[in-house]
Amino acid sequence: MYGANSSSLTPRFFILNGIPGLEVAHIWISLSFCFMYIIAMVGNSGLMYLIIHEEALHRPMYYFLALLSFTDLTGSTTFVPNMLCIFWFSLKEIDFNACLVQMFFIHMLTAMESGVLMLMALDRYVAICYPLRYSTILTNAVITKVGLATFMRSVLIIMPFTFLIKRLPYCKGNLIHHTYCDHMSVAKLSCGNVKINAIYGLIAAVLVGGFDIFCISMSYTMIIRAVMNLSSVDARHKAFSTCTSHICAIVITYVPAFFSFFTHRFGEHTIPHHIHIFIANLYPLLPPTLNPIIYGVKTKQIREGVINCFLKRKIILNTR
Repeated sequence: MYGANSSSLTPRFFILNGIPGLEVAHIWISLSFCFMYIIAMVGNSGLMYLIIHEEALHRPMYYFLALLSFTDLTGSTTFVPNMLCIFWFSLKEIDFNACLVQMFFIHMLTAMESGVLMLMALDRYVAICYPLRYSTILTNAVITKVGLATFMRSVLIIMPFTFLIKRLPYCKGNLIHHTYCDHMSVAKLSCGNVKINAIYGLIAAVLVGGFDIFCISMSYTMIIRAVMNLSSVDARHKAFSTCTSHICAIVITYVPAFFSFFTHRFGEHTIPHHIHIFIANLYPLLPPTLNPIIYGVKTKQIREGVINCFLKRKIILNTR
């Protein structure tokens, strides 16, 4: 029975079918995603290396950026290599338990990224509204605690997804029209009641995305009020310029993510399925690809750190 246990109606494996309707373009899509993944790997690894080794970047803002890079790197790695195997080698089978593990890490790391963006907004709020107390408020101990709290929140909120999926009987086949194991894509193969899955998915989105966006909005409201009270135009421009990279990161993270989330639940009959699947593949990969570029271009200290790294390496090579 399609590799299923007949007594429990639990399949031994699922078949990930790629992007239905775009089979002809699979090779071009895969090359684009592979190129983005390479940029993400190089960019985020380089950013973390730079922040670790450049003493000038040992500040709260860059610690949060390193955490964002680590989250982006691990998040994209949870599905892109497997997706490329589907496109290039037709390796479409995935073990049931492996599917649950992949689903957990994809959603957990997506939630983690949202939490880190929220922490970075709070960092900008403290830096602009309380500049003299910045280093005393955001100590290394505080950064470690809030980072761990964000991680634990993501784990605890996403963990029920695996149990909600595992409890379901599957009698609608084992073919998933996707390139990775998404919660609702798997749940829709069940002949059981998936209303709880859909409701908890909305609750998780509110607890993570809704809460984080609220905190980000409140932070920027306070930032704008503080900046508007500055008498110097140059001071206002300088204060706002420290937030542009973060605002860009927020846009490229939340816009495609929420588009994918809501169309999956409410727009199935209005949005073509292949567009939804394409966006669902793009939203976890777009931020890891663009974040290092955005911060590298917009942040003077990172540009200087890159130059210093090359100069140090050149000096070392010349002395040999």
